[in-house]
Amino acid sequence: MPEIPEIIEAGLWGLVAGSALLVGAVIGYGVRVPRWLTASVMAFGAGVLLSAVSFELVAEAYEEAGLAPAAIGTIGGALAYTGGNAWLARRGARHRKRSGGAQPSEEQQEGSGLALALGALLDGVPESAVIGVSLLKGGAVSLVTVIAVFISNVPEGLSSAAGMRQARRSKVYVFTVWGAIALASTVAAVLGYAVVGPLSATVVAAVTAVAAGAILAMIADTMIPEAFEDAHLAIGLITVAGFLVSFALSHA
Repeated sequence: MPEIPEIIEAGLWGLVAGSALLVGAVIGYGVRVPRWLTASVMAFGAGVLLSAVSFELVAEAYEEAGLAPAAIGTIGGALAYTGGNAWLARRGARHRKRSGGAQPSEEQQEGSGLALALGALLDGVPESAVIGVSLLKGGAVSLVTVIAVFISNVPEGLSSAAGMRQARRSKVYVFTVWGAIALASTVAAVLGYAVVGPLSATVVAAVTAVAAGAILAMIADTMIPEAFEDAHLAIGLITVAGFLVSFALSHA
């Protein structure tokens, strides 16, 4: 059986990871999930991503290029994400992952629907791009990264879609947004592979660190607040469980 070209493989893995957002959105919009359960799932997803960023992204960037490129890239990614997030927050996307009534409706803040869509894109692109970049290292995608992104994307889509429903967004809007983000994840993974491929190992490591910084900022800005808004005593333990699951996968 002929091998799948790596650039197509990158897109397929990006689509797999991104499709979890749509799965979560279907559940969040169609099923009234208790907020404590949404918070728990979000905490688990945050723990998974924190571990993946630490052991799959930042650690690899450090091993490939040293401390300076890894640190500069991570800070740069965090700054870029924070800047984009701050701009979108002023336009109604601050609480885009909140499952409660924090998301504004279009009547409450005009243009917030577009801001929510752009926010979802901002959150999803770094995760997917790094999947494509991971193919450059030894010719095989990092399954740990794909699994971590998939696991974390389900609660992201779930919580955000539940909030969109409470803000009276239509089904067409909600599923169009998350379907488009799933496709954008495919494109981001392809671009991560195709654009970064010709670059040196040091630059690849720096790009990986940039994605890691953006993901870390996203976790702190959007996932953790949702997880702890309706905190119960087990939230910290659930976050640690997610971290350990991802850690175990990366060391299997």
